Amino acid sequence: MYDYKPEGWLIDTYENRAALKSQAALHEACQSSRILEARAILCDSAHNLTVDLGCMRGVIPREEGAWGLADGTTRDIAVISRVNKPVCFVVTGFEKDASGDAYALLSRRAVQQQCMEEYLPTLTPGTILDARVTHLEPFGCFVDIGCGISSLIPIDAISISRISHPKDRFRVSQDIKAVVRSVDENGRITLSHKELLGTWEENAALFQNGQTVAGIIRSVEDYGVFVELTPNLAGLAEPRDDVAAGQHASVYIKSLIPEKMKVKLIIVDAFDAQYSPEKPRYFIEEGTLSRWQYSPDSAAKLVETVF
Repeated sequence: MYDYKPEGWLIDTYENRAALKSQAALHEACQSSRILEARAILCDSAHNLTVDLGCMRGVIPREEGAWGLADGTTRDIAVISRVNKPVCFVVTGFEKDASGDAYALLSRRAVQQQCMEEYLPTLTPGTILDARVTHLEPFGCFVDIGCGISSLIPIDAISISRISHPKDRFRVSQDIKAVVRSVDENGRITLSHKELLGTWEENAALFQNGQTVAGIIRSVEDYGVFVELTPNLAGLAEPRDDVAAGQHASVYIKSLIPEKMKVKLIIVDAFDAQYSPEKPRYFIEEGTLSRWQYSPDSAAKLVETVF
């Protein structure tokens, strides 16, 4: 089976560049229905995409721009938003324009249909996969899981530490890992992310009592201030009225208490800063999960995900 990846993963490979090097190579790719990638450079008023193939111009007719455009289940924004970005396609033929210049006819829809028929049915709850962030909404993060096919990571599944918006954790075009959370009766896939970021014990092992470390203030409550040490580990500091959610902080670790899944902190300093979200540290990167337990065995409360 072809190794289906998010759009943009293929474009800079040697094999892809070689296939775009000449018209002869493109003809060969057409004969073998080989999946290629290149950058879309224009979308006309009829929503046909022009693609820069290097050796010649390529055109993706509107209805070949994405699966579902022909029957209206996919909106035209799926095509318009690809301008200046990589697109996947197969070469379906060659034509000449009114000036006699040759161009290649391309289909992105065919690649997506192939991905939906050959790859997506192999994804079951617990499957870990590669994804690329495409856009961020208050309720979650949309990612490309293969050939431009989109899936959602709900905001509560991004990390154990709660965030106010997915932009606190991700940026558009970032490559991440995800795990299949569920597949509904229509084949729609929902993803999760927090299970790959480590258990309480794995994250707590990165710290020691008495250390002063970096953190991010995630919420300020009457009874204390929650400070994130890692995406899957947060601690509670004593109440303060001079700090705000979103600020960065330096915090002193008083104690780590596994049986209560608690980290007691003292805020040394809090300040405003515009640091970019850090690249996720994954404790699991491949395979299939059947069950994931966040809580230590000694903890009174069980926190787990069963796939």
